[in-house]
Amino acid sequence: MNILSVQNVNKHFGGLQALNEVNLEVEAGTVHAIIGPNGAGKSTLLNCSVGRLEPDTGSVTFDGQSLLGIKPHEINQTGVARVFQTPEIFGDLSLLDNVMIPAFAKRDGAFTMNAWRSVAGEADIYAKAMAMLSDVGLAGQAHAVAGQLSRGDKRRLELAMCLVQDPKLLLLDEPTAGMARADTNNTIDLMKRIADSGVTMVVIEHDMHVVFSLADKISVLAQGTVIAEGLPDSIKGDPRVQEAYLGGAHL
Repeated sequence: MNILSVQNVNKHFGGLQALNEVNLEVEAGTVHAIIGPNGAGKSTLLNCSVGRLEPDTGSVTFDGQSLLGIKPHEINQTGVARVFQTPEIFGDLSLLDNVMIPAFAKRDGAFTMNAWRSVAGEADIYAKAMAMLSDVGLAGQAHAVAGQLSRGDKRRLELAMCLVQDPKLLLLDEPTAGMARADTNNTIDLMKRIADSGVTMVVIEHDMHVVFSLADKISVLAQGTVIAEGLPDSIKGDPRVQEAYLGGAHL
């Protein structure tokens, strides 16, 4: 069953067509990678899928529900979470606070401090946030200031912030960008564990080591158009993909 369906999506920025009749079907319980050269439209496609951009034409549906015309936080409430290319965390707050905030937002629809809410309810959120930090290997730094983390640990924190919301679909934009190889491999292992838990993932990534370590299926974008799609082995040998990557230097 497809959990995310993108049909005939077009997006222009002035005279530039960023997306041209893009179709994408993501099967539930899989890792679907989107690759392509810089400027291919990958991040634009994700932004059209989470309400940050409105497509000019076409449709985007998640779990049978249209995502067009609703706000990003409402999309988040449906079970879609996103990890951005540059980690978006609350740098002045502790790791624990960073994870508790989206947990409150998921429960309440927005983060508000309600003095009348039961202490037991807050304890549940605390326990869940600590469990997520443990899952990503950051429980020992729960009370540290988030802005002081390494890039790899900031990425793990952002994943915990997503996972605490119990998403059905996780969209990741360059999750290993700027990481050293050791951090990249640790992140691959973490993402494999997330996939094994049943969360569907769509991953935009330039590092082919990451892509071929994780992806069940790959879609290739070039100049705003899907030029190839299939299993990793078939994508490796596709001449259209090799041409898009300047002779296959990146594959």
